Amino acid sequence: MALVLMTFVILAFLAVPIGYVMGISSLVGLINMGGTEFLRILITRFHSGLNSFLLVAIPFFVLAAEFMNRSGITNLLIDFVNKIIGHLHGGLSHVNIGVSILFGTLTGSAVTDTIAIGGTLIPAMKKEGYSGAFSAAVTATSSVLGPIIPPSIVMIIFSSMIRETTARSLFAAGIMPGLLMAASLLVISAILSYRRHYPRKKRASFKEFLNSAKNVILPLFTPVIILAPILLGITTVTEAAAMGAFYALILGVFVYKTLKLKDII
Repeated sequence: MALVLMTFVILAFLAVPIGYVMGISSLVGLINMGGTEFLRILITRFHSGLNSFLLVAIPFFVLAAEFMNRSGITNLLIDFVNKIIGHLHGGLSHVNIGVSILFGTLTGSAVTDTIAIGGTLIPAMKKEGYSGAFSAAVTATSSVLGPIIPPSIVMIIFSSMIRETTARSLFAAGIMPGLLMAASLLVISAILSYRRHYPRKKRASFKEFLNSAKNVILPLFTPVIILAPILLGITTVTEAAAMGAFYALILGVFVYKTLKLKDII
């Protein structure tokens, strides 16, 4: 135990990334306890744990999100949500949460959500007069919707580890909690924005709303393409994830024509 603690402290003081610090310290502890025998068991457990067809769905969801982001669909979603609720007090904070709901149904990842949405909306919010702390807080809290609203990468990993549960049942169970959490975030954001006198934009005209809706009508079908076959028992999670990634690729290359070969490679 002392050797593990000493290794941890030394590596931490050397500014080694915390993931490597924990991994190396654990490795030192295993070798110290049982030599190479523990390592052989560890490798076997790693292989059996990761040797799952279900886990292949994760890179497909990440790939679908990357295609959406690179093809500019993320910005179209932001504009669409902005046309709906951007006129409220603290409109951009509500837009941030609303887009996180949509993006969560596409990717299931909090990290991907933060990168795709935060990179665009945090600078825009600060430019409109929102504090940096509030902008970052809204982005961070709304990104948590990704792992709750299906399809969720966390739920996929959990169902691959616990054989008694299925990703399909977890997805079905995550819909209502995710929507309730989103509603709570919108209420809190509205109260704070009103108290802090954050700006509100002019309500979009019906024509502007229709033009924006026309631009995102096809991307909005992506969650249906992914979730409907899973919840109806037509396809597996991995097959649905592959369909979602392929659909996002088709949108970027042939519909919007903003995704180039170099972006895919």
